[in-house]
Amino acid sequence: MAQVALRNIVKMFDKTPAVQGIDLDIADREFIVLVGPSGCGKTTTLRMIAGLEEATSGEIYIGDQLVNDVPPKDRDIAMVFQNYALYPHMSVFENMSFGLRLKKFAKTEIKARVEEAARILDITNLLDRRPKQLSGGQRQRVAMGRAIVRHPKVFLFDEPLSNLDAKLRVQMRTEIKKVHQTVTTTTVYVTHDQVEAMTLADRVVVMNTGRIEQIGTPDEVYNHPRTRFVAGFIGSPTMNLLPCRIARNGSGLTVRLSDGLTFPVPANREARYRSYVDTELLFGLRPEHITEPRGEAPPGVVPFSVRLDVVEPMGMETMVYFIVDGVEVCGRVDPAAARAAGEPMALIADLNKMHLIDPRTEEIV
Repeated sequence: MAQVALRNIVKMFDKTPAVQGIDLDIADREFIVLVGPSGCGKTTTLRMIAGLEEATSGEIYIGDQLVNDVPPKDRDIAMVFQNYALYPHMSVFENMSFGLRLKKFAKTEIKARVEEAARILDITNLLDRRPKQLSGGQRQRVAMGRAIVRHPKVFLFDEPLSNLDAKLRVQMRTEIKKVHQTVTTTTVYVTHDQVEAMTLADRVVVMNTGRIEQIGTPDEVYNHPRTRFVAGFIGSPTMNLLPCRIARNGSGLTVRLSDGLTFPVPANREARYRSYVDTELLFGLRPEHITEPRGEAPPGVVPFSVRLDVVEPMGMETMVYFIVDGVEVCGRVDPAAARAAGEPMALIADLNKMHLIDPRTEEIV
């Protein structure tokens, strides 16, 4: 087991920056997920940790060892790729044991490690099969098993579930979480899927244009985003973002979204927002904080009415869409409470969960 540290890592492809001076400390046994859109630098960062890409500048440590000039085979890491990378002419046992055989491990040790990994992954009955006889999920388990048998200091996962269908992705997410709880090896996992990031990570590293936007627990990046990018990227459906203006209302404050929709600012946030009076800002509120009235509203939860534009039944919940000053807004309501498209509907907004973003700095205020 080992911690991983990145110090001011820069990666240039010709004159194009892929990673722009990131710093990251990953604790021993921690499960870190790098998440962001395509081109944000997450896979390049993973490949630099693996030694498959050379950092243009900066330092990479695995444990206490500076590994910038250490070949991939000597870094004591194991990588699970998106495309499985299994040898088609070898059995599952042979695929999983290949790295150990190259290193001249004893046959008894190889057998013990493969059988233990197969037990953890529930693929003991597949050891004699060839990859073409396996489903996508089974192949991914074999790829994970090949990494587990090496007992590395660090596991690296490069979008391992992106080739699987939606149902199998959910199943494999659970399997990966179970494996990490059993084999508590330091893990760095790359994905563009923020649901994967939220469900798997001890901490999430949100990346954008080669930089780290925010590092935090899933709860922190979801409920306390620091930037507009994080607020909009994490969550599905994404956070509603609308232009707004803070105004005084007697001794209190209001947030004006349109000519017909103004909300009172909760009293415990007035001091925080007072310096932004008459400033153009962005108002952010997640869909689950816009819902149907549910009994007596606590402080900070305010009622309002809209005419629904689109209604999407989702089974256990219904998504309702409406327009505020030309911007589409999404709410989550109980299916029994939803009205039809074109009809008026009473809703409530939980302003205790609101965010205000300064468009000049792109940061939450």
